[in-house]
Amino acid sequence: MIQVEKLGIFLSRPIAFLLVLVYLLQSGLLVYMVIEKFELERQIRSQQTRITELQEKLQIFKAIDDFQIGFTEDEVRRLTDVIYSESEKYDYDPMFIVAIILTESSFRKGQRSPVGASGLMQVMPFVGEDLATRSGIEWEGDETLFKPETNISLGTQHLFEQILKFGDIKEALVAYNMGETRVRSMLRQNHPLPKRYLNKVLETYKMLKETYQA
Repeated sequence: MIQVEKLGIFLSRPIAFLLVLVYLLQSGLLVYMVIEKFELERQIRSQQTRITELQEKLQIFKAIDDFQIGFTEDEVRRLTDVIYSESEKYDYDPMFIVAIILTESSFRKGQRSPVGASGLMQVMPFVGEDLATRSGIEWEGDETLFKPETNISLGTQHLFEQILKFGDIKEALVAYNMGETRVRSMLRQNHPLPKRYLNKVLETYKMLKETYQA
């Protein structure tokens, strides 16, 4: 009787060990499958984000290429990248930046206005130098503004600062075009702000959205 009990105890140990081993293997497999599931979902999200980014860049590239004057295809690609990255940085719609550039310079390379505003986003040299100094961008005189990528970086920063100062995108756009001092003076005197520039930007923006993001 004692031998049988001992035998029973002896037989139960490997069975218990086997059950524990199976349990551990199942648990490990479950953990592995969960990790694999989350990793697969992460990869899918990453791919979807990449696809969306490429689609947006393609839209920007097409818009630039259709209107630009004087740029090579490689330069258009670089302009696409900087407009996309600056838009991400300041939470702009890239087509909004394209609309401003078209309004300011018609996307013509080397454009300079009669008053000295230069480059794609028509930045005044004194404004560009101040922005460059504060942003750690090397300033090499007025010619710096004819570097398209630098010009866009400075122009988008300048617009963002105007938005922060005025707290209103429409007033900020007018200030970008006319100058902050003039706009503040008009507001203090309760003079209506001119709408020609603002309307042109908004109309161009609408056209770009309908044409390239429909």
